[in-house]
Amino acid sequence: MKSLLKSAVAGTALLAAAFAAQAADIKIVVVSHGQASDPFWSVVKNGVAEAAKDTGVQVEYRAPETFDMVQMAQLIDAAINQKPQGLVVSIPDADALGPSIERAVAAGIPVISMNSGSDASKKLGALLHVGQDEFDAGKVAGEALKKAGGKKGICVNQGVGNVSLDQRCAGFKEGFGDVKVLPTSADPAENESKVRAALASDPAVDTILTLNATLAGEPAVKAAAESGRSGIHIATFDMSAGFLEAVEKGQADFAIDQQQFLQGYLPVSFLALNAKYGLMPGGNVPSGPNLITKDKAKQVVELSAKGIR
Repeated sequence: MKSLLKSAVAGTALLAAAFAAQAADIKIVVVSHGQASDPFWSVVKNGVAEAAKDTGVQVEYRAPETFDMVQMAQLIDAAINQKPQGLVVSIPDADALGPSIERAVAAGIPVISMNSGSDASKKLGALLHVGQDEFDAGKVAGEALKKAGGKKGICVNQGVGNVSLDQRCAGFKEGFGDVKVLPTSADPAENESKVRAALASDPAVDTILTLNATLAGEPAVKAAAESGRSGIHIATFDMSAGFLEAVEKGQADFAIDQQQFLQGYLPVSFLALNAKYGLMPGGNVPSGPNLITKDKAKQVVELSAKGIR
């Protein structure tokens, strides 16, 4: 009996070692459009890293230094040449990135899209998309801000030309009504200055939707406070510890959580399982939207500070 038990334990250990060795031979490449300076994408990268750790596969994460679709397409092409067992891509511009993604699919590389590009994912041959529908999320935000009493809004867009961000503003306008897009950049100081100027130039503006918590959401809260006006509604896509604290204090209405940790974690995990066992979910995975209001803010502040939420 003891001999059988020892044999079973030894067999299990050998099997586990074989699976570990198999996983170590699997390479997955992640190519996103997010810059390293953007805390939002740090959370995505944390999800990628944890999935790599949990599955034991090799994962490389790559992104252009700026919002550069030519460079991003080149990164995808370089990944194809490595012949990985899986490719994860964000698709902020389907026209610019489509040919490279289609080449990956034609080369037999399983592709999953994440974050942006839900409308183009299937057309380009991706197996599925992990993310949220940006237009619908913007519409939900607009409806909530209108219900809160907002009358005239601005959509602070730090990446005009990024299809997903443009869709957020379009959805906001659909759900809210009177909305003007305020083009800005990835510079928080510039964003604060532009929001302050927008509030000063048009006293009727009483609602602000930003598309990034750290780059624009927190600066918008500061600009509103410095304006000396009360009753300004502020919401943002995505989260940061600072913005959630503003929500908790009543300085902002809500944050729109698309759970970007999952956008990094799930595609890598799915592709690892596909490479090992041929498993793959049958459809897209919606990671958001989820409105984080004052009653929910406190419980997610700590996780946001840790780079998980």
